[in-house]
Parts: sequence; C-alpha cells; structure tokens
Amino acid sequence: MSTTTAETPTTRRRPLAALAKAEYLQFRRNTTLMAMGVLFPVAIPLVPFFIALRKDDVDAAMMASTFETFALMALLFVQYYSVLSMVTTRRSAGVLKRLRTGESTDWQILLATMAPGAGLSVAGVVLIAAVTYGTGGPGPVNVLAIALALAGGLVVFSLLALATSVFTKNTEAAQITSLPLMAASMVGLASIRTLLPATLGDIVTWTPFAAISDLMSLGSAGRLATAAESSASLDFSGTFAEMGQPLAILAGWSLLALVLVRRSFRWDDRG
Repeated sequence: MSTTTAETPTTRRRPLAALAKAEYLQFRRNTTLMAMGVLFPVAIPLVPFFIALRKDDVDAAMMASTFETFALMALLFVQYYSVLSMVTTRRSAGVLKRLRTGESTDWQILLATMAPGAGLSVAGVVLIAAVTYGTGGPGPVNVLAIALALAGGLVVFSLLALATSVFTKNTEAAQITSLPLMAASMVGLASIRTLLPATLGDIVTWTPFAAISDLMSLGSAGRLATAAESSASLDFSGTFAEMGQPLAILAGWSLLALVLVRRSFRWDDRG
C-alpha cells in the first residue's frame, strides 16, 4: 500500500514529460514553426533597437517597445498559433483521441502542446534581455512586471488557442480562425492605441495583448506607453499600483477561455 502511494506522483509526472519531449521533437522538425519561434521574435525587436543604439537613442521607451514587440511575436506567432495548429492537426489525425486511451490525463495532453512555444518564448526573452541590457540599455524598473507579462501571456494565449481550436476544423481553417485574435493583438500595441480615438482606445485596453503591453511598459519604463509623455522620474512603487488592471484583464480572459475549453473542446472530429 505504501509502495503504491510513493510511486503514484512519479508515475503521473512521467507522461507529461514524455509528451512534452515528443511535442518538442515534432516542433523542431517543422522548419516554419522553428523559424517563427526562433528568428522572428528575436530579430524583429532587435533591428530597431540596434538602429537606435547606433544613434545613441536608446531610452526607457525604446526598451519598452523592444520587449513589447518581442511579446507580440512570441505570444501570437509562436505560442498561440503553434498550439492552435498542433492541437488541430493532432485532432484531425486522431492522435488526441488515441492519447486519451493511455495513462496521460487530459490536462497533461494539452499542457504538452504548450511546452515547445513556452520554452522558446522564455529563452527568447532571456536572450533579448541579455543583448539589450548588455549593450547599455537602461535597466528594467520592475522585473516582476515583465515576468508576469510573459507568464500571464503564455497562459492566456495558450488557453485562447485551445478555445479557438473549438471552431477550427483543420490546419487550413486555422489561418482564418486565428485572424480575429491576431488583429486585436496588433491593435493592442501601445504605438497603435495612441493613434485611436479615446473611446476605441479605452475598449482596446481590455484586450489580452493590450494588458501584456501595459505590463511590459511598466516593467521596462516605469509608466504606461499610452500615457502622455512626461519627464517625470520613474516611480518603482507606482508600477505596482498600476499592475492591478492589466493583471485582472489577463485573469479574466484566461477564465473565459478556460470555461469555453472545458465546455466545448473537441478531442476528435465529429463533422
């Protein structure tokens, strides 16, 4: 009796590790996903950063823009789209249904699909931080805000990918069903929100990526990028007070997506 109890936790963890490793190997064999996961999230934010660096124009706002751009590339084109496409492909091929007949639990099967993108995103943000701060960029005001932005983004965009898969029949359809969230995320960029009418900008603030953008700005620059330009000194304690709303927005979207997934997620094609 005691032996069985001691072995149970280990036995339950093994399927998740094995599934995550298998998903990573499949991810690595897909040259398109690897290019999207490694090249674009790192190269696209660093190009304008190095241009600004050559002009000696790297300030807190530039750092916030660099991390925000990385978050958009990593969360949208790596985490969200890779989870959506992998889950849809596995379901169409009957893999998800077969996996459920094994020892893996439902949450282990779904978590495994999130592992490759999450790993690349974490590695990418470490690389971005090493390059930008190592070349003289101003240090972060609140590291916790940046960490929460990435962690919360990985959770909410993974859940939104699973929720989107409910309406996605195949990988070709994923290119269409992913468009609304992609468009909403791009509009959530701080540089775009500042150009919108006040009412529309306030609405966009409640979208998932806008919340992540705000957290990245608070962590990198100590103030919201959508706020009026100010020469006021950065306030470390003030960033904590402003983190409440974006964190609540991410939690709300995560809960909404989780409810949809639990109620409607399909493990096999039913027409």
